[in-house]
Amino acid sequence: MIRTLTGRDREQAVALWEATGLTRPWNDPRADFQRAIDSPASAVLGWCEDEAVLGTAMVGDDGHRGWVYYVAVAPSRQGQGLGRVLMEACEEWLRQRGAPKIQFMVRTSNEAVVAFYARLGYEAQDCLVLGRRLDA
Repeated sequence: MIRTLTGRDREQAVALWEATGLTRPWNDPRADFQRAIDSPASAVLGWCEDEAVLGTAMVGDDGHRGWVYYVAVAPSRQGQGLGRVLMEACEEWLRQRGAPKIQFMVRTSNEAVVAFYARLGYEAQDCLVLGRRLDA
């Protein structure tokens, strides 16, 4: 049920990201999807039933650690374990590439998602994420 998504899945994935509140006006989700599927160091994994994309997780290996983005499950399917399965698939994808660590960013205000990851055994890391827009 989990497979690597391709360009033909882009619109369904983006619609899912929009439906679950993952997109932000300053990020182009279609460009994010395309960059991920075009790179050998990343992929967008999808939980699919027939041709319907019901869950996604973008995973990448930066050469030192693995990163996960755009974890989303269709609202009608949340609470059924799909998020856990998607994260397990990301962990396996990274293990196969020799990544020693997996990490991701969650907004601290998103308490439900922070609690979800805590139930999966993820812990807050003692670091500060700094950033700067390069496309402005």
